[in-house]
Amino acid sequence: MSQKEIEESLDLLQKDWDVDPVLRNFMLGKITDVSDRPIKVKDVVFHVPYLNSEKKFILWKCFWPDCHNCCDRQGRLPLTSDDLITIGKGLKYQKPSEFIKNETLTVTYSEPGPSGQMTTMTTINLKRKTDETEADDGTHISCRFLNEEGGCSMHPDRPGVCYLYPFSSWLENEKGKPRVHATYQFTGDCPGFYLAEDLEPMKEEFKEYSKIIYDYNMASNRTNREGFGSVSFG
Repeated sequence: MSQKEIEESLDLLQKDWDVDPVLRNFMLGKITDVSDRPIKVKDVVFHVPYLNSEKKFILWKCFWPDCHNCCDRQGRLPLTSDDLITIGKGLKYQKPSEFIKNETLTVTYSEPGPSGQMTTMTTINLKRKTDETEADDGTHISCRFLNEEGGCSMHPDRPGVCYLYPFSSWLENEKGKPRVHATYQFTGDCPGFYLAEDLEPMKEEFKEYSKIIYDYNMASNRTNREGFGSVSFG
C-alpha cells in the first residue's frame, strides 16, 4: 500500500477509534528509528517492531465484535486447496470445479517481499462481492459473507487467510527446512495496535497465531504444489 492509501485508511479509522499519534506517525513512515525484534514461538518467527525512541514494542489485540474492519476492508481473499473443498461444500457445490467457476477469480499480482524483492503470485480468490472482477483486486471491498452484526456467516469454515489478520507471513529455507516468518500488516485499518514495554501482554496471541500461521503456510505451499497457484521471485 502507498503512504497515501495508509493515511486515508487512518483518517477513516480515527472517525470511530482513538489512534496513538506515535503509531500513526510510524505507519506513515515518519518514525524510522525502529528495530526488528524477532521472537520464535513454536514453529514461527514473529518479527516485532521496537521503537527505539519510545523504548516500546508495537503489540496488538483484537477488538471484535466492536471492530470488523479486517472483513470490511480486505484487499483479496486467496484460497488454499483445503478452502476450495471446505467452502465449496458449505455453499452446496457438488464439485470444487463448479465452486471455482462461480464463486472465485484467478488473479496475478506482485508485492514486495520481506527482503525488498518483488514477489509475483497467482491465486484463486473468493469473490468478496458477487460481481467482483479482476479490476477490483487489491481494493477495499466489504465481504458479502458478513452478517448484520459484522460476524462471518461462513465461520468457522471461512478462508484460512482470514484467520491470519493482522499478520502477513512467508517461508524461508533454514538449513534445508522451511521456517515460517510473520510480521504485522500496517494498513491503517486496524485499531488494535498499541505500545508496550515488553512482549508479555501478547504472549497468548503469539501462541495462538503460531499454529494458525504455520498451518496456513503449509496449506498455501501445498496449494501451489497441487497447481492451484504459483509464486515467483524477482
